[in-house]
Amino acid sequence: MKYVSTRGSAPALDFEGVTLAGLASDGGLYVPEEWPSFSADEIRAMRGLPYAELATRVMLPFVEGSLSEEELRGLCEQAYGRFAHAAVTPLKQFDEQQWLLELFHGPTLAFKDVALQLLGLLFETFLARSDDHLTIVGATSGDTGSAAIDAVAGRERIDIFMLHPEGRISDVQRRQMTTVLAPNVYNIAIDGSFDDAQASVKRMFNDPEMTGRFHIGAVNSINWARLMAQVVYYFAAGLQLGAPDREVAFSVPTGNFGDVFAGYVASKMGLPVAKLVVATNVNDILHRALSDGDYSAGEVTATAAPSMDIQVSSNFERLLFDCGGRDGKALAEQMRGFEASKAMRLTNAQREGAAHLFTSARCDADEMARAMRWAYEQCGEVIDPHTAIGLHAARELSLDPSIPVVTLATAHPAKFRDAVERATGVRPPLPARVGDLFSREERFDSLSGDYDAIAAYVAEKATPTN
Repeated sequence: MKYVSTRGSAPALDFEGVTLAGLASDGGLYVPEEWPSFSADEIRAMRGLPYAELATRVMLPFVEGSLSEEELRGLCEQAYGRFAHAAVTPLKQFDEQQWLLELFHGPTLAFKDVALQLLGLLFETFLARSDDHLTIVGATSGDTGSAAIDAVAGRERIDIFMLHPEGRISDVQRRQMTTVLAPNVYNIAIDGSFDDAQASVKRMFNDPEMTGRFHIGAVNSINWARLMAQVVYYFAAGLQLGAPDREVAFSVPTGNFGDVFAGYVASKMGLPVAKLVVATNVNDILHRALSDGDYSAGEVTATAAPSMDIQVSSNFERLLFDCGGRDGKALAEQMRGFEASKAMRLTNAQREGAAHLFTSARCDADEMARAMRWAYEQCGEVIDPHTAIGLHAARELSLDPSIPVVTLATAHPAKFRDAVERATGVRPPLPARVGDLFSREERFDSLSGDYDAIAAYVAEKATPTN
């Protein structure tokens, strides 16, 4: 399997190459040269498989040439053996049409664990082959940081530098990062928004002074390997609800577009997806882009769903590339214009291509709280604010009642105890496996949002490549 950049001028790489590269050298994101697909019979044969085995089957075409089936299976068994639920991503029923896919049973209580537990092992496997050293630089709006840090803390040949917007994530999210005291972990609180942090990370990938000294890698969903692992739970839910002989819709709380793009990939691979709902909060750039073609960034508004407080969604570029005829040169020009002005119009081809599968919804604070109350009072389920935004969009969706709608539960409600308590009157307790979080020592450094300050910090602490 070969991978190409969405901006057309970076060299094609194999799976090992894109995993270690993260962002393409031309500033684009890697996607498979062509989408692998399964027949209906091949999908039926996946019914009832344990999660690690299902993951092996779904991901095997993407790793061809870099990992054998046996190697991939061993990594999957190791990655998913740490989850607190035997099903890894269990499915629950709300009512006749509405379902909940729980993605928070990993070690840091968020959906990012499903991909990052595997990604940490992939890094370790590939780095051992070359005896290289990797400097991971990432930005987090809340959950990516803790999941990535847990996945690589203490691993040889890896340093991780994680940027988060100071004061704009929950206390649980922050402490899950800052209480990991492994010597290869560096937490950086920046004065700014997630978008500011993400812009610095992207700039570092294109800074020859940094890339000449360090092997810079990515754990954000710009890394194809992370996104690939998220495709699996769409198959897991679809199979349980009757696929390939029944269509299923998914409502996805969306910030950086990686999670919902994984659903698009599942559809390309043959899973019968009726609709993908892009559920946003008031930071609604994706809703505006999908509903009227207006992809223009405004000011980030802080909300009770901080992981979605984003105005520039990196993975949206992958969809624009695929729906726009895979013209890397044209997309590179389009993205350069956006990066300069923070505004662009989608082309007719991009809008029409997305409209076949995607719809979107915007959810304000009151609607989010009402969704949390409905889940608790009517169904006995306590959900977090991000999941509530997905549930609100799912319940607003006009769809044939015979088609099940699955809301992705992206975080454990205890990660957002204050917001859940305000909406439902219930203060969800932390699971026992992280119950001592507030007694642990914290360690992090505060920096300005200035790129030069961030780059100097990384250069001082990181290990140069071979």
